Amino acid sequence: MNNGQWSSKIGFILASAGAAIGLGAIWKMPYVTGQSGGGAFFLFFVIFTLLIGLPMLLSEYVIGRSSQKEAVTAYKILAPNKPAWSWIGKIGVIGCFLLLSFYSVVGGWIFIYSGVSLAGGVIDANVNPVDFFNQVIGTPWITLLGLALFTIANVIVISLGVQNGIEKANKFMMPLLFILFIILVIRALTLEGAAEGLKFFLWPDFTKTTGESLLYALGQSFFALAVGFSCLVTYSSYLKKDVSLPHSAGSVVALNIFVSLLAGLAIFPVVFTFGMEPAEGPGLLFMVLPAAFGQLAFGEVFLAMFLILFLFATLTSSFSMYEIIVAALIEKLKISRTKLTVMLGVIVFIASIPSALSYSVFSDVLFLGRNVFDTTDFFVSNMILPLGNLLIAIFLVHVMKKELVKSELLQGSRMGEGYYKLYRTLMVVVVPVVIIIVLVNSLMSY
Repeated sequence: MNNGQWSSKIGFILASAGAAIGLGAIWKMPYVTGQSGGGAFFLFFVIFTLLIGLPMLLSEYVIGRSSQKEAVTAYKILAPNKPAWSWIGKIGVIGCFLLLSFYSVVGGWIFIYSGVSLAGGVIDANVNPVDFFNQVIGTPWITLLGLALFTIANVIVISLGVQNGIEKANKFMMPLLFILFIILVIRALTLEGAAEGLKFFLWPDFTKTTGESLLYALGQSFFALAVGFSCLVTYSSYLKKDVSLPHSAGSVVALNIFVSLLAGLAIFPVVFTFGMEPAEGPGLLFMVLPAAFGQLAFGEVFLAMFLILFLFATLTSSFSMYEIIVAALIEKLKISRTKLTVMLGVIVFIASIPSALSYSVFSDVLFLGRNVFDTTDFFVSNMILPLGNLLIAIFLVHVMKKELVKSELLQGSRMGEGYYKLYRTLMVVVVPVVIIIVLVNSLMSY
């Protein structure tokens, strides 16, 4: 039994885009780009997104809509005599849970910053932005308050279901996100140092390309599209048969690359104009932008707009992570969606506490030199996501029936035999080979 259905094609596309466009495009893309040399990293990100991310997105759509089931059950339905393959869905559920354990922490930071900024308190001549950020992440009650607010917002929307909760929220949030982003980009491009920032972001310098940066580019393409966890298997299981999967996937990928581009255009001109450091790390947005916007006319207004946009994007992504877990458990546990969502919210909150306190109480707890927050981020983004995508690719190519894949891919679409052959070639040759090469390189470099 399905848990719901999208009321329209645009609702599904906006929800899928919402799942993809969040911390990956707005928080992580700028600082990883800054740490990985700028333009070359962004170029490889775009290449990986088109050649690997797009086929993987289509694969999750095919698996979800053909089975009409959530992630764990979908693999059981499509491979009834090979129950071990259901572990792809289970890994996705576990991965989403682990991702939420640090994702929710950043969402909490954004909640705190948004509230303080709306009150006009982030940009203050007497407050150093770096010190303010360190105070936020280093004060236990502040990080836990933000974490609680972010968790509650997710619980409220997910408990309302697919159409009344996720779809309605995305229809409001996603268009507003683009409007705010475009305003910010226009403002950034009028700054004196815009040319230097654009050169850093868009001009490839391949001398800065390393095996690690390639791994990060691949991981970023997965993280930004939300593929590998089977979240979009669950989303597409709510999809009607007359919707074109190639068109939907193409729209989501285009929107994702566009927002990643907008993020760079909005941030790097500001960073270079005011002599900031592009390789600042996870705190780039929180430490650099308040200092930069503080030197602009109506800076607090622009900063508040950016933070609200950031919060919207973060929430639309976290909805998909909550939904895959709720959808996987709701029939098995035989309890109401609301009760299950509240229970999940409490568990996620508790599991997120170590990451939330990584910069205060648990700052001395390190794994190979990384705190709990950074360790979870690295493990999820650079290990679980590539592995999940590799397993999904193998499942679609070697376990699912070719005829079913082809008919599902082309149903409701104007695409023909040539499109299917290109997709099949990418899934058989390019996708697994690139993932394996990058993973092996990653393991050898550590």
